Parts: sequence; structure tokens; C-alpha cells
Amino acid sequence: MSTINTVTEQLTRAGQVIEHDSFAIIDSEAGPHAYTEAQWPIVRRMIHANADFEFNGLTDFHPDAVEAGLNALLHAKERGGIAMVADVEMICVGLSRPRLAHFGVSTHQFISDEDVIEQAKAEDTTRAVQAMRKAHRLGLLDGVIVGIGNAPTALIELVRLIREEGVRPALVVGMPVGFVSAAESKDLMATVPEVPWIVIRGRKGGSTLVVAALHALLALAEARQKQAVAA
Repeated sequence: MSTINTVTEQLTRAGQVIEHDSFAIIDSEAGPHAYTEAQWPIVRRMIHANADFEFNGLTDFHPDAVEAGLNALLHAKERGGIAMVADVEMICVGLSRPRLAHFGVSTHQFISDEDVIEQAKAEDTTRAVQAMRKAHRLGLLDGVIVGIGNAPTALIELVRLIREEGVRPALVVGMPVGFVSAAESKDLMATVPEVPWIVIRGRKGGSTLVVAALHALLALAEARQKQAVAA
């Protein structure tokens, strides 16, 4: 059971009780796990998002993932703000605007941009591939948090950009769902030691899981802020 005081966004006592009780049920029913005290709140939030206990085990972390994500968030404002780059709009829409603003984080996605669509047609690639390339051209991939929940080809292209063009995100949350290249794309990301990552092994995943993981990370960052003020 985690002892970390994760900050909630519930604004009413009734909502806080429901969330507290939900997390307590997850802690009691999840069974044994090998996650660290810092990793478990992220896995627990993902389980909470869809009531699937298989994420206890399917979720895998680069050893530096949590600290890298927290460092990016906690120092974002002093660096003039940071970006979160997503493969699809659903991730950007699902993230808490007040919490993003609190840390000075902006969100970006390019999947439906006309130039992305045209380039994908011209090169016979997916829009997701071209969206990652556009983010790179705009200088939006270095030092940022990248969330991929829908398109395996976006994650595969991101790995290529890391290996061949020296892109260095602060953290990659790679959780594309599906049957074609989804599991393979996450296994590929997990072979990258240079950039911290959080992935879901196998076919499962989705934008809601990326949002859940990022919300957990934002809550952990806010809890650390409060601890620092109280110290």
C-alpha cells in the first residue's frame, strides 16, 4: 500500500470519500507487486481509470521515469514552461487544465493538421508519424513529456527520432492500444536506455491510460511541492 499523500482534485467531501475508498479497494485487491512507492500511485491511478487489475504487472518503468517526470514538472516554470506532446487530441482534452497551468505546462498535438495529412499522403505514412516529425521540426520534443496512447507508429517514429536524430524527451508515456504493432512499439521503446519511459506491455493501452498516468504524475508533483513548503 502506498503511503504517498497523492493530492486529489475532488472538490467535495463526497467525491473525496469515493476516490479514497476506490484507492483503498485497489490497494487491498491488487495483490502483491514489485513497484516502488513512487511507481505504485501511477499504476493504481491507471487501474482506477478502467477497473482492470492486469495493469498491475503490465505496466513497466524505466528506472528513472518517475523522477524524470517529476523533475520536468517541478522545474517547468523556472525554465519558461514545458510542453506535453500527444499523439491525439483526446489526451490533451483529458488533462486537467488547472493542474497544467499550475506547473506551466502547455499541450500540443498535430494529428489533424492539414500539412500533416498532406505529408502523410505524399510519403505513404501514417498521420501519426508525420505529427511526431512536425513536433520535432518545431523543437517541441526535447525536454518535454510525450504521451502516446493511440498510434503505435507515433511511438515507433519517436524511437527513431531518439536514436537517429538525437531527440531527448524528458519522459515518454508510451501506451498505444491495438493489434498491429502496438505491443511491438512498446517493447521497442523499452529498449531505449537514454530516455525515461513508462509503457504498458502487450496490446492493452489507450489515451485514457496515458491521461491517468499523467494525472498521477501531476498529483505526485503537487504533493512534493506541498511537502517542500511544509518542511
